[in-house]
Amino acid sequence: MPLHIGIVACSAEGAALCYRTICLEGAELLGQHNHPEVSMHTYSLAQYMNRVYENDWPGVAELMLSSAEKLASIGADFLICPDNTIHQVFDLVEHRSPRPWLHISEEVAKEARRCRYKKLGVLGTRYLMEGPVYPEKLKAAGLEHRIPNAPQREKINQIIFDELVNGEFAPRSLAYLTEVIRSLADEGCDAVVLGCTEIPLLVTPDASPLPTLDSTRLLARAALRKAVDS
Repeated sequence: MPLHIGIVACSAEGAALCYRTICLEGAELLGQHNHPEVSMHTYSLAQYMNRVYENDWPGVAELMLSSAEKLASIGADFLICPDNTIHQVFDLVEHRSPRPWLHISEEVAKEARRCRYKKLGVLGTRYLMEGPVYPEKLKAAGLEHRIPNAPQREKINQIIFDELVNGEFAPRSLAYLTEVIRSLADEGCDAVVLGCTEIPLLVTPDASPLPTLDSTRLLARAALRKAVDS
């Protein structure tokens, strides 16, 4: 029997994409209409963001751990979180968790190395782009990275929180992100990390000036492999 996957969700659109990927692509491994057992628990995005705005990152960790406990209690064998930003508290969560986790940026780094990329542009919320989640894991994998400039970071953050997490995917925002990715290419990046789990719903591989590393789907696929191969 495949392992039971627990999803610690934060924002709905990214979590839904992760869930759908597991269910739909599970059939490629297990047969038509088949996938591992999946459970998801979600505190509201407002509960998370109220803590982020107050710089209460330990409070963010407590929400994640509470979800982890609920998922463990109904049988989840391991956990994933389809939200890049709150991985900032992963070190506060992992050692107290009732179940093991996969780390989203580690899975992105593995794929980047597999594809032989050298320098990655990183897109996401302002907290993600300016935080430690990707720099640490990419450096450990021998990868360089770049982030957009400060005005671009603010605009991307606005697009994420005013539009993407609400299921709004505007052509003007796609055009803006395309230009940002083009500027990262001009800085020597050979791929771009879609490091907000909603960005892949707007920026498709065909639309991007650089190859994309879709953090949401990469995490979902890693969870599938772990569930089936363990």
